[in-house]
Formats: sequence, C-alpha cells, structure tokens
Amino acid sequence: MLCTMIRTMIRTMIIGAVNCALLMLPSTSSVPQTLLPGDPSLGQLLFNNACRTCHTTNKGDNRLGPNLYRIVGRKAGSLPNYSYSSAMKSADFVWNEAKLDRFIANPDEVVPGNNMKPYGGLVSASDRAKIVAFLLSLAVAQ
Repeated sequence: MLCTMIRTMIRTMIIGAVNCALLMLPSTSSVPQTLLPGDPSLGQLLFNNACRTCHTTNKGDNRLGPNLYRIVGRKAGSLPNYSYSSAMKSADFVWNEAKLDRFIANPDEVVPGNNMKPYGGLVSASDRAKIVAFLLSLAVAQ
C-alpha cells in the first residue's frame, strides 16, 4: 500500500515537472512549417512534443501512460498490462478520431477522474488533428 502511494506521488511529481516545462514553451506551434500539412511526420513531431513524455506508439511499451499502439478502434482502458484509473477502466467507448480529438483537447471533459493530471489539454485544433492523423496512420501502416 505504501509503495503504491509513493509511486503515485512520484508519478504526479514527474508529470507536474514535465507540464511546468511545457508551459514555458511558446503558445504557438514550434513545429517547422516546411512539412506538408498531410505529412504524418508533422503529426509525429507534435506527438513527440506533446505526448511522448508519457506515451509511446510501440506495442506493449507502457510507460507513465499506456502505449498508443493501434489506439484507434481500441476500447478505452482495455490494455491488459497497464494500471488505468477506475474512471478510464469504466469508460464505455471505443477510441475513434473524434473521441481522441476531444480527449487530447480536454481529458477531464471526456473521462472525468482520469490520471492525465496535470495535463490540461492541447488548445490548437489543427495540432490535435495532426496528432490524431499520425496515430491513425500508424494503425493503417501496421
């Protein structure tokens, strides 16, 4: 019990430190605009900047957050080897493009009580769309 509490506290502190660092970044996108809008590389760069601290796209590679390998079409909170919040475990939906966009924008609105704290969401609809397109491209390519 004590180990679980300590792990949760450390996890919260790490997420807080990362998000504090992210808050210091400029509010406009720092991704080079030389890439074409439909290029999955643009979505990958945005994913790397906004998501990769906690998530990977590699099958079975859970970190602070669950892996996002083939997230599109997966039931929320269903990876067998990840300790989801009770809110995410009981979320009754399958991830699709629209749900991912809404969740990336405001996780607490989609799944109140999730463990994404202190991540508050990504404001830019354009950046969210590119991240979702990148995640979708991985599901199609694999």
